[in-house]
Amino acid sequence: MRLGVLDVGSNTVHFLVVDAYRGARPTPVYSHKAELRLGDHLEDGTRLSEEGAQQLRAFVREALQIAEDKGVEELLAFATSAVRDAANADEVLAQIREESDAHIQVLTGQDEARLTFLAARRWFGWSSGKLLVLDIGGGSLEIAEGVDEEPDVAISLPLGASRLTRDWLTSDPPSPEQVRQLRRYVRAEIGRQAGQVMRDGRPDRAVATSKTFRQLARTAGAAPSSEGPYIRRRLSHSDLTKLSDKLAVMSAADRAQMPGVSRGRAGQLAAGAIVADAVMDLFDLEELFICPWALREGVILRRLDALTTGLPGR
Repeated sequence: MRLGVLDVGSNTVHFLVVDAYRGARPTPVYSHKAELRLGDHLEDGTRLSEEGAQQLRAFVREALQIAEDKGVEELLAFATSAVRDAANADEVLAQIREESDAHIQVLTGQDEARLTFLAARRWFGWSSGKLLVLDIGGGSLEIAEGVDEEPDVAISLPLGASRLTRDWLTSDPPSPEQVRQLRRYVRAEIGRQAGQVMRDGRPDRAVATSKTFRQLARTAGAAPSSEGPYIRRRLSHSDLTKLSDKLAVMSAADRAQMPGVSRGRAGQLAAGAIVADAVMDLFDLEELFICPWALREGVILRRLDALTTGLPGR
């Protein structure tokens, strides 16, 4: 079946058309996205501004037109941290439903962690053993750990790269004191969860998803995205620590000149590196395997798992 997936993130709103069938990997056929930065449109950190809401409504209209043009049979629409944090989220989403009949589901942080874990499990398979999966988004950090497709631990923390940059790294480049204060805060927040995550011992494989981790791995020497998703990409803790220190003293413009760093995300990469370095240190991880699948694929896979038509004997 042809699915349309509308992913309303804190940084980017992405509409993806995929051909997807139970038992087969989802195949992307068309992509349309825009950096709306909805997290930056939260007025006083509580309400999505009218400008942000208008931009989101306009994107949804575009996405639905694309869906019609591309023959989409079903729409899966979900929103994450920025909409979840907005006090007026119900009002904004109700207006979108009234205008377009698009129903956008607001995922909880635990939902994000679980679905991202599912995607990583399917990508790496059962032979990878106990997985620890990390995802740094614009508004939150998701951590999940387990041996099955449903994680034993699923945690979401307000440690997204965009959120932390906006709240803590207010100068460009950030001052040493800003970096020190952010580093202390991040490590305290993650440290509170370390015992729960690692209570059953070390993972057999530690996995990272998300644009932030992919960019950090690329700047540390991993293969570019142009070489395709099947190239093995890793990020070592030693490389990340050096990179984190380097990014913290650079301006956003200078970071944007580094391999694999987009201009739109260069400003928040230093905060993302501080979070990534803290997680690897506190969980005693020597390296991370970079997974090309993440939350979006988890949503698709969960939907496919619910399909029964077309199976033998059905």
